[in-house]
Amino acid sequence: MPRVRTGGKSLPVRIFYRPGSVIFSMGLALAGPMALMPVPAAAQAAQLKPNDQSLGDFYRARGGAPLWLARQSGSAAQLLLQRLDSAHVDGLDPRKYHAPELDRALQAAWGGKPKAVDRADRMLSQAFADYVNDLRRVPNSETYFVDRELAPHPRNARVWLDQAAAAPSLEKFITDMGWMNPLYAQLRQALADRSYGDDHQRRLLWLNLQRARTLPGGQGRYIVVNAAAQRLYAYENGRVADSMNVVVGKPIYPTPMMAALIRFANLNPYWYVPPDLAAERIAPNVVKMGLGYLKSRGYEVVSDFSDNPQILDPATVDWKAVADHKAEVWVRQLPGPHNSMGRMKFMFPNREGVYLHDTPEKELLSEASRLFSGGCVRLEDASRLGEWLFGRHLEWQGAGTEERVDLDRPVPVYITYLTAVPDNGTVAFYDDIYKRDAARLAGEPVGAGSAAAAP
Repeated sequence: MPRVRTGGKSLPVRIFYRPGSVIFSMGLALAGPMALMPVPAAAQAAQLKPNDQSLGDFYRARGGAPLWLARQSGSAAQLLLQRLDSAHVDGLDPRKYHAPELDRALQAAWGGKPKAVDRADRMLSQAFADYVNDLRRVPNSETYFVDRELAPHPRNARVWLDQAAAAPSLEKFITDMGWMNPLYAQLRQALADRSYGDDHQRRLLWLNLQRARTLPGGQGRYIVVNAAAQRLYAYENGRVADSMNVVVGKPIYPTPMMAALIRFANLNPYWYVPPDLAAERIAPNVVKMGLGYLKSRGYEVVSDFSDNPQILDPATVDWKAVADHKAEVWVRQLPGPHNSMGRMKFMFPNREGVYLHDTPEKELLSEASRLFSGGCVRLEDASRLGEWLFGRHLEWQGAGTEERVDLDRPVPVYITYLTAVPDNGTVAFYDDIYKRDAARLAGEPVGAGSAAAAP
């Protein structure tokens, strides 16, 4: 739980909000970095767009049956209107969705005339698809998308309408924003309900709402690592199936915000020590304790980080020059019980050299603040996560050195940085450990950052 110091005491910070309330037009004023997204003049002047082909296909597949005005849909139409009318909470302009015209069309449809019902239902479907597609556009994201298909993007209107039609309850689908990640819907509710103590917290809620837009919705399997909370969550069927503590990067080696596909595991891995960390962690100890330090820790000097490098004599290395950052050395640590990767690591190849991995330093996972790595994510229970990923226990005993085990179907992992998080009806605010909030709120650009390929 995040804490704040008051008068020498450490107290948790929680902001309460009403998770079940219905959003009407809130009139929430957003200033500075939270200003409304501009709407092109042509869009402001346009009337409702004619039904595109996908919209027509959707209704033809239903035999012309209404979606929003069907008997079983309850108050879904009104809930959608309320959601569109409060689109400013998302940073969108409600005028784009023509709520007054939708309201008039609904009023005309109450008489039950088939033509009026069909017109109102199609107008609602078009506005819904437009709204969802606008939410799935994430310009200037802080996240580095290793696999581009994981980036949120607009889709054919029929994709969203089919998803809505398949929901067990259309009312609940609209209320919970079933097309977005659950964290987004809850943060939006907190912001709409003005559940913040001051303007700074309001701005933090907004900033984290935008970060949550990059997270997936739907029912698939994926992993979310929140570096700010130092916690991992495994999602399945729209719910958290498992969670665990993790260790993330030190402030000088921040774990980057990124999205990628976990493609394989390595059992009994080597640790390939980045040259900057070799200078920081290894060289000073060699200078102090001699070459025996390398042997006792299972380190060997190699020509490069290829699959079959040449093993070099460590006596030929000027370790003092390495410690002084005047020379570089390539070091890897042999597999074994003391290897910094532990017994397994989960790989999503990326330019940052970041991955999820086991660790022999289990005691660090119980620390309140778990900022000890060089950028990678150390797992509380790598075996348990491996079993969830692969559907079976990964046997590292007897496995060969750096043995690769491929996933039948890659699983997305989203490493994010949420400093405001819904928590059982409250919003918990976490420390800005990497100063990303401060930079964003000051109007400075903040990128995905970088991290060494370090545990």
